Amino acid sequence: MGAEAEEQENKQGENPRSMTKAQFLAWKRQKDDDASARRAEAARKRAEDIASGTVQLNGRELFVHEPWVFDNTLY
Repeated sequence: MGAEAEEQENKQGENPRSMTKAQFLAWKRQKDDDASARRAEAARKRAEDIASGTVQLNGRELFVHEPWVFDNTLY
């Protein structure tokens, strides 16, 4: 009966959802890689859309791609 009580006590002390530090770091690295890939794909698609002229440019993009718009030397 003593072994069963210890086993029961050990099961109660462990959290079945707990993970090791290595498991967490692997999960975090995978999550960061996925997020990085999504951002890169979105940036690539945005650059393609800008090059084809299918989207409206924001201020920064307009300044980078068409700086003549901001040239105040004409006034």
